[in-house]
Amino acid sequence: MWLLAFDIDEQYDKIYRYCFLKMRHKETAEDITQETFLRYLEHPQYHNTDKTLQLLYTIAGNLCMDEFRKHKPQELTDEEASAENMEDSVISDIDLRMALSKLSEEDRELILLRYINEVPVSVMAKLYNISRFALNRRINRVLGMMHEYLGKEELI
Repeated sequence: MWLLAFDIDEQYDKIYRYCFLKMRHKETAEDITQETFLRYLEHPQYHNTDKTLQLLYTIAGNLCMDEFRKHKPQELTDEEASAENMEDSVISDIDLRMALSKLSEEDRELILLRYINEVPVSVMAKLYNISRFALNRRINRVLGMMHEYLGKEELI
């Protein structure tokens, strides 16, 4: 039996938050997260690589895209809307949430991955298929926009 080279509970939570951010639906995010790990575990060739985190995010992102293609957006029920409060608990400052809401979905994803899920820049660069330097410039641009929205000297 082989051992996973990462903390599965920690990575599971990070992948769930990533899926929830993209899907905005608790049960769908849970299903996609489970499917992500099942697909990862089904392929032994993935286990002997140092790209585990990148593979998990790639699988999760592809499954989210597949889910979007299957279903048209629907209105949230009260129960589902209360599930959205999970993101609110992660980002508690109302000013920060307002600044984040002004960003594009992709820019919010960058901030979530880098500062909430603490994904290393090298993994994110591979995930977005850009250089680490280009990714750093992009993150700095997004932080600059947030600085402008917040009117504060320091962020994260």
